[in-house]
Amino acid sequence: MDKDKDINITYETLFEILRREKQKDELQKLDDSFFSDVITYLSEKENIVDNQQESSNMFAIGEKEKTLQQLDNIRKILKELYDRREKKLINMAINKARTNSNIINTTAMLAEEQVFFDCLVDVFTKFRKEVLFSLLEGKVPEISKDFFSVKKKEKKETKLIRFVHAVPKFLGKELETYGPFTEDDIANLPSDIADVLIKKERAEEIEEE
Repeated sequence: MDKDKDINITYETLFEILRREKQKDELQKLDDSFFSDVITYLSEKENIVDNQQESSNMFAIGEKEKTLQQLDNIRKILKELYDRREKKLINMAINKARTNSNIINTTAMLAEEQVFFDCLVDVFTKFRKEVLFSLLEGKVPEISKDFFSVKKKEKKETKLIRFVHAVPKFLGKELETYGPFTEDDIANLPSDIADVLIKKERAEEIEEE
């Protein structure tokens, strides 16, 4: 989204972002601060509504209704944008699991989407191995209800990080929930997740003495 790099989020830019996502088969690049920018924009709109809440002025009432309608439209745009990007991420993860290719381009993913993508790849790869490969070897797949909830016995390596941007709630590779985190929050996260957040410049590592 280099073209809009210096432009704050507006209704028009959100509509343009969705339009590009709909027109292109590839995942479209967004600013790393997209989520926090959207939250700031929504907060500004909600503050406008709150300030007009008790006014009896007809103009203010009309502006309030206009803002409420715009908020509703914004949320519809965000939902469709999320749905379309989610579908692309799922298809990319399926291709990765099927081909085990290292040439899948992940540069357009937000940090949260990268974690989601890695989680999906693990799930699809594990199921493919346990079901398809078992069938090809003439074995009956054995999938228990706790197939994905069993925790690894070995201790995970972790990294202590400080968030430099707000990050919404997301899922880890074992479908565990992390966050949400705000700017300057400190957390000790699994190294693979921490590395993604650091690479996407959403967080920085804190060196422990």
